Amino acid sequence: MRASLIQIRVDEQESVDSRRRRAASLVREQAGADLVVLPELWTTGAFAYEQFAVEAEPLEGPTYEAMAKAASDAGVWLHAGSIPERSAPDSGSAASTLYNTSLIFSPSGELAATYRKIHRFGFDEGEAVLMGAGDRPVTVRLPETTVGVATCYDLRFPELFRSLVDAGAETLVIPAGWPERRRSHWTLLARARAVENQAYVLACGTAGTHAGVPQAGHSIVVDPWGEVLAEAGPEEEVLTVDFDPAKVATTREQFPALKDRVLGLERPRR
Repeated sequence: MRASLIQIRVDEQESVDSRRRRAASLVREQAGADLVVLPELWTTGAFAYEQFAVEAEPLEGPTYEAMAKAASDAGVWLHAGSIPERSAPDSGSAASTLYNTSLIFSPSGELAATYRKIHRFGFDEGEAVLMGAGDRPVTVRLPETTVGVATCYDLRFPELFRSLVDAGAETLVIPAGWPERRRSHWTLLARARAVENQAYVLACGTAGTHAGVPQAGHSIVVDPWGEVLAEAGPEEEVLTVDFDPAKVATTREQFPALKDRVLGLERPRR
């Protein structure tokens, strides 16, 4: 199976429309891959908080249309990263809600799944207060593997990945806008999620600077033993790697640690 991670540069001098067209072109260039992945919030930048409401779009907005067409043109499964989604107002309310929403397309350009980010970053600021939280893990069945979907800050919460594995995930796809100052955590956590879940991890970050926050780049592909198969540098690039999805089952058979999980433990008493 071939995966291409597009570590696109987010430049504040480039318009969202221009970057959307450029991302679609980069996706089309990956014809021949099985799965293509874009980063988190690449239309606005993950730290450009003031742009979330300005550039928010409905689920089937301009990014949806551009990415559906690009996936179809290239004939690839496309995890189109995430967008600031403006949902329709709830019944009885005039206000809409913003979500950090991932879009996954089939090779025919059909929307196969969406995922609203569950863990919002910001510690009562930024994304944590500007966007609503998702409430369900999401997996997508590809011909070669079952993909479990997470986004950036989700990487720090292993219980989410356990739920994805319980739902059948064999490959964990994580688009992100991870800051350079915590890059060591990015690679450490990506490898940890691979090892503890005996799954492939495909973690796609951004290059450039978001609202003054330099991005880590260093998109990474890790196998079920925690070995790094490929890693990007800090600048914009496409990281392409071939991997064998069957290695997940082999690893879980050779070292059946997941069978020894103890569930339902009581919380420690304070």
